[in-house]
Amino acid sequence: MPGSDGARNGAWWRSAAIYEIYIRSFADGNGDGVGDIAGIRSRLPYLAGLGVDAIWITPWYPSPMADGGYDIADHRDIDPLFGDLAEAGALIGEAHAHGLRVIADLVPNHTSHRHPWFRAAVAAGPGSPERGRYWFRPGRGRHGELPPNDWTSVFGGPAWTRLPETGEDGDPEWYLHLFAPEQPDLNWNDPGVAAAFDAIIRFWFDRGVDGLRVDVAHGLAKDPDLRDLGPAAAGPRAGAAEAAGHGVTGHPHWDRDENGAIFERWRAIADSYAGTPRGPRMFVAEAWRVRENGLARYLRPGRLHTAFNFDFLKCPWDPAALRRAIDGHLAGLAEVGAAATWVMSSHDLVRPVTRYGLDGEWTDLMQGEYDGPVDVRLGTRRARAAALLTLALPGSVYVYQGDELGLPEADVPGHARRDPIWERSRGRRRGRDGCRVPLPWDGTPPALGFSDREPWLPQPAGWSALAAGRQDRDPDSTLTLYRRALRLRRTAAGPEDPLRWRDTPDGLLAFDRGESFTCALNLTGRPVPLPGGGEPILASAPLTGGTLPPDAAVWLHTSPGALSPG
Repeated sequence: MPGSDGARNGAWWRSAAIYEIYIRSFADGNGDGVGDIAGIRSRLPYLAGLGVDAIWITPWYPSPMADGGYDIADHRDIDPLFGDLAEAGALIGEAHAHGLRVIADLVPNHTSHRHPWFRAAVAAGPGSPERGRYWFRPGRGRHGELPPNDWTSVFGGPAWTRLPETGEDGDPEWYLHLFAPEQPDLNWNDPGVAAAFDAIIRFWFDRGVDGLRVDVAHGLAKDPDLRDLGPAAAGPRAGAAEAAGHGVTGHPHWDRDENGAIFERWRAIADSYAGTPRGPRMFVAEAWRVRENGLARYLRPGRLHTAFNFDFLKCPWDPAALRRAIDGHLAGLAEVGAAATWVMSSHDLVRPVTRYGLDGEWTDLMQGEYDGPVDVRLGTRRARAAALLTLALPGSVYVYQGDELGLPEADVPGHARRDPIWERSRGRRRGRDGCRVPLPWDGTPPALGFSDREPWLPQPAGWSALAAGRQDRDPDSTLTLYRRALRLRRTAAGPEDPLRWRDTPDGLLAFDRGESFTCALNLTGRPVPLPGGGEPILASAPLTGGTLPPDAAVWLHTSPGALSPG
């Protein structure tokens, strides 16, 4: 295979199951209603028992929290809300002792507006080296009253904010923020920015972090001429559409070729740890906006290791669409020797139970928008089946916290919402709070085992029935299904076993991996015969009469008794 990632024995990321922890909502260890490092440490046995290989922790850095911690004021410290560096070090060590790797978040596209760099840039004035770290430009119009160009924010509104007027003549400049105004974009043409992130990456790798998830990997480089988007920037939802991947080739700020040099620099740092006890470190890219089949450019030899496949995640409940997304991803990455990376949801996306329970296609995953009503029972059946499909595919897989419990999207009251999407749209868009509600660990008030006090986002009353403690010993629960699937996944097929599709009737998907493993998915509303030649070892719904129920998936083994679901 071309473009080898090096010794496959050390490339754990090629087949790992990784659990995403949205730190504010996973577990509260100090009783203030907000998740923290102490909470994660207390739940490490749960994570190890679930059967995952690694955890990814969303930003835990000092932040004003304008965007849930993705507005970072110091990339080399821990926010007191979550703990401190000593606690982070203890967590990393304890996770390793449980057999879990640790992935932290790298946010290189922007900083907080309270970062020392941005404060210095505002104070230094136009033309200064300090402003060169960001994108400052004079406004257009007779008096500079218009933004420098027509770019729009992913969160809504213009992507430019004018500095408050200071001094006798005022400050003529605006600054770029592709997200919230509290998140000014960094200028990666500035050599000081690149050098600073080299140090940030080494800082966390030296402390035992095994990998870094790269936030907005598709957005770092910008057209230095800052040319207008034109028609693509029009409309109230332009920023959201651009973030979701509906842009144009040669975009001025998404998916630019210059990003490759940044990734090569980082890969060299990760590879330099090959001689350490835990081996080379890894990167996984969040790249929403890429050209068709474009993820391979991010994962060429000498660049990043893995990247989320959002095309698969965005597929409707349709066999042809799912097969195209799977085949396209596998074929594109095979050309560069990279492993696939599958994801069903994250802290930015409407939860699968809700998405799959909609009548028709959902509209905008990142903005929390969907057209109701939601059939939660249907969504639950399909989400369980989709989990078995995803976990059966070759490559690595990410599980977002709470999906293993079958949580639906929460309907957070408007007064309690915190997402800047909600605020910047003045309540016209839900935002992402519905997938960020703290987890239910048991059925006890006031926070269903998450905390000793009311949580930072309110939990739906019905979630007590979905609590981890209540699902723990239920053989038919979604938690039990995930545990069995994650255990079987390690032995049902070899990590490099390719996928071979079977010929199936319309509405059914089935594929083999290796010589002894088959996965079948029924996307119809009627029972269908089970594929021949195998013994069921795990199913998302009860099997009766040799048939696979509607909206269900099954794993089969050709040697009955050779594998046990545990």
